[in-house]
Amino acid sequence: MEPTLKNILENPSLKWIFVGGKGGVGKTTTSSSLATLFAKSGKKTIIISTDPAHNLSDCFDQKIGGQPILIKGIDNLSAMEIDPTVDPDKLKLPTLQGFMNDQATKSLLSELISSVPGIDEAMSFAELMNSVDEMKYDLIIFDTAPTGHTLRLLNFPNIMEKGLNKLVQLRYNFQNLASQFQGLFGSQEEFDQQMNQMFSKIETMKDTVTKVNAQMKDKNKTTFIGVCIPEFLSMYETERLVQELTKFKIDIHNIVINQVLFPDDQCKMCNARAKMQKKYLDQMIDLYDDFHVVIMPLQENEVRGIDGLKQFCELLLKPKTVPQV
Repeated sequence: MEPTLKNILENPSLKWIFVGGKGGVGKTTTSSSLATLFAKSGKKTIIISTDPAHNLSDCFDQKIGGQPILIKGIDNLSAMEIDPTVDPDKLKLPTLQGFMNDQATKSLLSELISSVPGIDEAMSFAELMNSVDEMKYDLIIFDTAPTGHTLRLLNFPNIMEKGLNKLVQLRYNFQNLASQFQGLFGSQEEFDQQMNQMFSKIETMKDTVTKVNAQMKDKNKTTFIGVCIPEFLSMYETERLVQELTKFKIDIHNIVINQVLFPDDQCKMCNARAKMQKKYLDQMIDLYDDFHVVIMPLQENEVRGIDGLKQFCELLLKPKTVPQV
C-alpha cells in the first residue's frame, strides 16, 4: 500500500482522527502537521490535545489553552488543550442536574452512579465528545496521550454504555431501597417524579453515548493513526495499540514511523543506528503489509512553528522506502 497519508486526506467522510503511540515518538508533530494539511485543503479543522503533558503550544509556537483558538498563519485551523479527566466532585453530570434539590437525594444518586466503576470519568469523556462534536468543524484531530492512557480513553464509550444500562437495570432496586427512607424525599408522588426525571435523563445520556460509540466504530467517520520510532519498545507498543483498537472495533490502517536514519558515509554512529533501525523497519513493513506505513526521516532541527510544520507536511505525502544499509 502507498507509504503516505494521502489516503487520509482523500477520505471526504472522515470526522474524527486520533493520533497516538508511545511517549516521545512525535505524536504532536505528526498530528499538528496532519491538521495543517487538512486546513490547507480547505477543511475547517480543530486539533485537540488530550495529553495531560500538552505540547501543542510549543509545536505551533503559540499560546493554546482550554478554549478553541485560531492558529496564526493557517486559515481554517484551530487548536485547544484539554484535560480529558475531571474530578468527580467538580463534574457536572447531566444525570445530576435540574431535578433534585435536597442533599439526601443527591447523596443517594451519587452512590448509585459510583456503583458502576469508571462511569464518572466515562461521563466526563462522553460530555467532552458531545461538546466537541457540536463545534461544527469539518474535522477533529485528537493529539492523544501515550498508549495506555489513550486506550483507556477510547474504551470510555463502552464503559459508559454498559454502565448506563446497569443503572437502568438498577432502577427498581434503587426505588425499593429509597422508599424505605421516603421521609427524606417528601411525598411518594414527589419521589416518583424525581425518579422518573432522573432515569429519563439517564436514558437521554445513554442515547448520546450510543451515538458516540457508533461513530467511533464507523471506519468511514473515525480512524486512528499510530506513531512510532524504529525501536523495540515503540514497535511493541504499536502492536499492542493495533490489537486493542481492533478489539474495540476502531479503524487503524496508517502508521507513521518517525526519526528514521539514512546511511551516511561520514558518520559511523549514524550508520550503526541505521543498521539497528533497519531490523525493526523490516519487521514492521512485513507485519503491517496491509497498512499505509509512512517512513519519516530524522529531521536536522526540531519541528516547531508554521514553517517547520509545513516542511514536515510535505514529507508525510512523499513516499519513502526503508533505507538500504
